[in-house]
Amino acid sequence: MSKSATALPVTFALSSESPIPLYRQLYDWLRKAILSGQLQAGTRLQSTRELAAELGVSRNTVLNAFEQLLAEGYLEGQVGAGTFVSHSLPDDMLFTTQKKSKVVAVSKRGRALSDFGAKLTKPLASDALSNQATVKPFRHGTPALAEFPKKIWANLLTKHWRKPPLELLTYNDAAGYSPLREAIADYLRASRAVRCEPEQVIIIAGAQQGLDISARLLLNAEDTAWIEDPGYLGARSALISTGAKLVPVPVDDEGFDVNEAIKLSAKAKLVYVSPSHQYPLGVTMSLTRRLALLEWASRAGAWIIEDDYDSEYRYAGRPLAALQGLDKEGRVIYIGTFSKVLFPALRIGYVVAPPDLIDAFTRLRNIQSRFTPSIDQAVVADFINEGHFHRHLRRMRMLYRERQEILLDAIQRNLNGLIEAQSHDAGMHVIGWLQGGLSDQSVENFIAKAGIYAQSLSSLCLRYPRPAGLLMGYAGYNEKQLRAAVRKLAELLSRANKPQSVRKSN
Repeated sequence: MSKSATALPVTFALSSESPIPLYRQLYDWLRKAILSGQLQAGTRLQSTRELAAELGVSRNTVLNAFEQLLAEGYLEGQVGAGTFVSHSLPDDMLFTTQKKSKVVAVSKRGRALSDFGAKLTKPLASDALSNQATVKPFRHGTPALAEFPKKIWANLLTKHWRKPPLELLTYNDAAGYSPLREAIADYLRASRAVRCEPEQVIIIAGAQQGLDISARLLLNAEDTAWIEDPGYLGARSALISTGAKLVPVPVDDEGFDVNEAIKLSAKAKLVYVSPSHQYPLGVTMSLTRRLALLEWASRAGAWIIEDDYDSEYRYAGRPLAALQGLDKEGRVIYIGTFSKVLFPALRIGYVVAPPDLIDAFTRLRNIQSRFTPSIDQAVVADFINEGHFHRHLRRMRMLYRERQEILLDAIQRNLNGLIEAQSHDAGMHVIGWLQGGLSDQSVENFIAKAGIYAQSLSSLCLRYPRPAGLLMGYAGYNEKQLRAAVRKLAELLSRANKPQSVRKSN
């Protein structure tokens, strides 16, 4: 062992202003220095008197720290020789090294995932979109966050936190906060012609959780499910995760083609549709097809998931009645969300479950994450009941219609011959149809490198190809941002006379 004592580095000092006791500061530093190898095994430390004098503290402070380290096995004392760093430490597995190691997957017997877990290790169709956290044109589905009434929201939040009732601070009903469920039921009956009672409304953490719960409760592995093509990647991922077989069904000017779906697979157990404003094409499912879908579901004993993701934003006339309102047999599971009408980070949505599915939905909701934060639910309930929600929607409808017109004007001025787009009477995006034989996925990747986000239409298609197009969101961006982004897009698409990097390969 070393005969000479090792002094502590001059950079180490104790702070009398810290809330941590002085002896604990010294203990923590010495333990860290030992585990990191800065004080190596066998190192002889200074005497407690010398160390106390050097640090400017009482000897008892040093004694207390040493006694704790001796008791835990980091130090060992030898009579007449002094105090040393132990050769056999209690935390050998905690030793750190200067070299940073990479995280690597280890494959060992006995570490296999479940079938469901194995599916999650593979990239899902919705991963690319969900990982796009930056809000930049032309990302679709992004509301006008700068226009949200934050002061009103803050006042409501403060009101509930100032003197919160105990029921908002404890475990709550998995189905949701009763006043919010009542407010949503009233709103849906009046604005969407949904047939529901508050007991049918189940609060969820956004529409994606509603899709996941529905898929798990209603599908077994190898069951057949119809989906829109093109369609929503999040729904596709939720259904795939159950092991179900997906049957892509084409969408035309009347929406989801029920007759074609029956020809493809008449024995489907579930169908996912967005009938009021189909994603991404924006068409509305005709009444004839709605009735045909309900009649088929009744005959087949099948379920219908109705995703009503942005029906509030209709610029001509009132929002359309929901498919669920036509359902007389309780075959439709209706899903809505506040992500696009309030703000995405709120993570509050809702399912209107048929009466015989309420218990199952509530129990699975409880298993997944118990319940949605109660105070957030209370704020949303007040926001609706005090009229702020309706006023906000009216303002956003006017604003989004104006922003759509700005985008279309900018496209006409700057992208003539490169992109064509038509106005829509609803929604938060338009499709920019690419001209000149360009590949939309190549264009998506090409412009992303320059800081412009526009999802390719072909990335949403499974079986039925569409002309090349880009989803161009406008709701979350002001006039300056939209016009600047269109000019930049025009520059990129015109560069080098349509560069080879974005052409279709032969």
